[in-house]
Amino acid sequence: MLTLLRRPLREAEATPTFYVLTAVAAFAFALCFTLNLVFQYRVVGLDPFQMVLVGTVLEATCFLFEVPTGLVADLYSRRVSVIVGFFLVGAGFAYEGVAATFGAAIVGNVLWGIGYTFTSGALQAWITDEVGEEAVAHVFTRETQIDLTAGVVGTLAAGALGLVALRVPVVVAGATLVLLAVGLWVAMPERHFHPTPRGERETFGHLRDQLVAGLRLARRRRVVRAFLLVSLLAGLASEVFDRLWRVRLLDTFAMPEVFGGDEAIAFTAFALVGTVLALLASLASGRWLPRRVVDTAPGVPVAIAALAQVAAVAGVALVGNLWLALACVWVRGAAMAFSAPIEATWVNRNLEGPTRATVLSMTSQANAVGQVVGGPPLGALATRTSIPVALLVAAVVQLPSVLVVLRVRRVAGRPAVEHDAAR
Repeated sequence: MLTLLRRPLREAEATPTFYVLTAVAAFAFALCFTLNLVFQYRVVGLDPFQMVLVGTVLEATCFLFEVPTGLVADLYSRRVSVIVGFFLVGAGFAYEGVAATFGAAIVGNVLWGIGYTFTSGALQAWITDEVGEEAVAHVFTRETQIDLTAGVVGTLAAGALGLVALRVPVVVAGATLVLLAVGLWVAMPERHFHPTPRGERETFGHLRDQLVAGLRLARRRRVVRAFLLVSLLAGLASEVFDRLWRVRLLDTFAMPEVFGGDEAIAFTAFALVGTVLALLASLASGRWLPRRVVDTAPGVPVAIAALAQVAAVAGVALVGNLWLALACVWVRGAAMAFSAPIEATWVNRNLEGPTRATVLSMTSQANAVGQVVGGPPLGALATRTSIPVALLVAAVVQLPSVLVVLRVRRVAGRPAVEHDAAR
């Protein structure tokens, strides 16, 4: 079967193919995710614990399958890995939407989680192989612009199709990705693939070595300890919020008359506003925040953003007005977008080249572990007590991250890593 996928029937050029496939994927993901959780709550009838559990299963699947699926792209073919990945993601979406049961939600998320790991890394590696390292930066920049546009179109399409039925955007998104996989089988080129050398492959042994190296760094350097802990705390708190803020709004408030009281239109509008505000926040931190702040005291804006996230989560739990609750949701998203570029700059300036990839990988893994560990208990708490109680606990769990970030100091004239190493 995999042999049939190795060669296209009618080979296209790599760069236009990359733009089309990422645009279609961005459209499909926005189409599915804009109303997916509303669909799970209203149509499938999941309770808070079940909704969080579905997300936890997804995170655990991605974590466990990242290495095995990555070997396909490293050893056999990037093209095959990408085609199989998009097909599985589409099949997972479509199955969940058609069957509309708790079991189908679990199976669908396992399928699309495995599919995502097939595409993760393989897609970027494929286009880099095809166009070369010098040209790929421009391609990625252009792709980001295309994806943002396609995502907005997908969000609008979700609102329109959601008026028919909440499951329709989910099913159509799945069908779109399956058709994308078929189209890639026909046209996606692969002219410059070379198997990844053994020493550069992601294996479980490599992950173990990364873990050991990361723990050694954490013992020596405060900045590494801080980022690992902040990422873990964010993961512990985020899963219950991401899965249940829509349920909190649906249970507590009537949708505004400006949207005709329709939930599909309302949540589409909410998603669009959140996307625009997050984009503006990202631009603000990257272009308008004084560089001296990022250079001399990066912990201050990051801590402020973390405090804003904590306050926003607590606000969604406590406020009694729909628009105030939405403002809290939007503030949280904007705060995350605002702090991300500053955190990335902070890490890259305060770590040596050989350790940079290890720390980035470790922080990502810490976040995933936090979501897997923290999601089910807080979901169960939401079911046994109430969603506001679970959200308040999540806010309390993330609150120490503010102090952790503030405690990391940068010594004037020297990177923090040098200072930590001298301690």
